[in-house]
Amino acid sequence: MDSGAGESSAADDYESLMSTTDAELLKSAWRNEKAAPEILKFDADLVQRSRQQIQLMEEMVDEFGKNGVDPLTVSLYQMDLDRTMFLLRSYLRTRLQKIEKYVFHIQKTAEVWNRLSRQEQKFARRCAGDIKHHLEQSVLTKLPDQYQSHLRQSAASEDDDMVPEPQLDAYVVCRSKRYLGAFQLDDGSEEPVNIEADDLYALPYKSIKPLVESKQIDLV
Repeated sequence: MDSGAGESSAADDYESLMSTTDAELLKSAWRNEKAAPEILKFDADLVQRSRQQIQLMEEMVDEFGKNGVDPLTVSLYQMDLDRTMFLLRSYLRTRLQKIEKYVFHIQKTAEVWNRLSRQEQKFARRCAGDIKHHLEQSVLTKLPDQYQSHLRQSAASEDDDMVPEPQLDAYVVCRSKRYLGAFQLDDGSEEPVNIEADDLYALPYKSIKPLVESKQIDLV
């Protein structure tokens, strides 16, 4: 048996294992949330595991400090702990910022609303209530009746034209985890895009949204 092929296979297996660790999954979820124009589905299981991992690492660092473990070893564990805490906090903060920006759109769209955690839904309700109250107190009650809606420009408007919505047609940079072959975009282009593994592409988010949701493609 070719030893070089065996080493290559072992290396591939190792890379595959490392790419599926919670740290890597959290980093991927954070990048996707940062780059996506809309809020994505909350990954409750990953967040729960990350919180448990943080708690365990904090206990380990404290225990190492009490037992006089080599400071270099302690610092390495502390760095890993700090990285995980940063990713988790940034992931949650990014989601809250999107909720604040698109709260009325999120509230009226059931499919998007169901992407939020229960805590995020509570935050969204409170945020929407605060914004509505502020608009009514500062502006809307001083306008004629037909202009007092916080969702529509006037009573004659058929849609909620005052509600900001994410721009799903925006271009995003993405990378496929595997070879997907010819992929037809939704932008009216005649030629499909040949998506290779690990190559970078700038594509309309709306076209690749199903691939992001199925975790076949990562945003960068």
